[in-house]
This record gives sequence, structure tokens and C-alpha cells, in this order.
Amino acid sequence: MTGRVVIDALPEHAVQYRGTHAIVAVDAFRATTTIVTAVADGRRVFPVVSVEEASKVAAGLSDPLLAGELAGERPPNFEVNNSPYRLSGRSDRRPLVLLSSAGTQLLACARGSIATYVACFRNLTATADYVASRHERVAVIGAGTRGELRLEDQLACAWIALRLTEQGFQPADAMTRHEIDRWAAADISLINDGPSAEYLRSSGQEDDIGYVLSHVDDLNLVVVMDGQEAMLVDDHVPALSKGEL
Repeated sequence: MTGRVVIDALPEHAVQYRGTHAIVAVDAFRATTTIVTAVADGRRVFPVVSVEEASKVAAGLSDPLLAGELAGERPPNFEVNNSPYRLSGRSDRRPLVLLSSAGTQLLACARGSIATYVACFRNLTATADYVASRHERVAVIGAGTRGELRLEDQLACAWIALRLTEQGFQPADAMTRHEIDRWAAADISLINDGPSAEYLRSSGQEDDIGYVLSHVDDLNLVVVMDGQEAMLVDDHVPALSKGEL
């Protein structure tokens, strides 16, 4: 049976795919990049949807690191923002409890799905290859906010879907085909001009832009949600990142 892939763009839409599709969640600026980076660094990672849930999860962990943002602002008592750049510069390996305005909300909406994978530009090929070998229906969903699409997520979702079509998957609808065709040959530097990048620059968080732009397909690992924890897939043995070869 030929596999089918659909692209969607808003966190709340994940609920309609939970019973029928494997979900690939994407929030390139910044939540899924933060999660994948943390897992690659050997951290345990727990995405949450509220400050209250963060406190509850943290209470069950030893020396947790609370990180995140709501409406762009770091909540009280959180040590760091939702920043892959800042996280990658830390030497500790404390378990991470992560809250964000869009990406962790998407993962929450996907809870109860057949399978939920965490993807970003860093692991898009590894994720597509793994998903293609195990699922026939896949929904690649970006973390748009307030009903609006986000350029960086559109690009990452389209590239994941493109890799699935290269392995025999068919676009599930005209919109998915349009997104794949629109972004297939695009340069990642385009995300530097989007509203998300502009917000990061205006708020003094431009280091995350450079981090995302300089870490593309450098990790051969797959991250899956196991209950509330984001974990490295057991039967996917990660190779060295390109920077380590």
C-alpha cells in the first residue's frame, strides 16, 4: 500500500490526525530544535503546556532545568528561555522541562496519537527515513500561532514531506503537493527574513537564528514522544553528527 503524507500548519489541528496518522511535529524556531538538541546532548526532556504543569513535572525530577517562554517572555522561576543556542552552551545534563507558546502546545495536542515524532532542521532526513519505514499515513504539522503559518515551519515541513515522497509516499491533498513544490528548491536562508526571525532579532535573541541556520541535517537521530517524555528512538542507532566526522 502506498503511503500518504499530509502537511498541516496549526497545533490545534493535530487532534484530527491522532487516531489515523503518525504525527511529525515541527517548531523550528525554537521548541522542537531545543528538544532535539537536548536529547542529542543526553538530557531527559519533558515538554509541557503550562507553568503549572512544568512545576508538577519538575517536582518528580532530580535537579530539573526549567526552560521556556510564554508570549516570548521567560516565566518566573524558569532559568533559561526556549533557546537551542543557550541550551547547547551549557555543560550540565540536568533533565529539561520545556514550555513554549506554540511547539509544546502542538505536542500536547498530539498526545494519544499513533506515534508523535519531534523534528526540526537538524534531524529532518533521519526522521523522514524512520517514519517512512514504519507508517503508511503521516501528518507533518507546523507550530503556527494565532491562526497564522510560520515560514520556517512551512519550509521544514515541506522538506520532510518531500523526503517521504522520494520514498514512495503520495501527497494526501492539493495543498500538500503545493507546499512540497513551493519549498522543494528553497534556500534555508529564507527563514532569516520571516516574522519569527525578526521577532528574535528585535528581542535580542538572534543567536537562535544563527544556530538554526548552521545546524541543518547534522544529526542522524529520531526523537519520539513516549508519554510526556521526548526520547531517542531505541531501534535507531544514531551515527556521528556531520560536525563530528
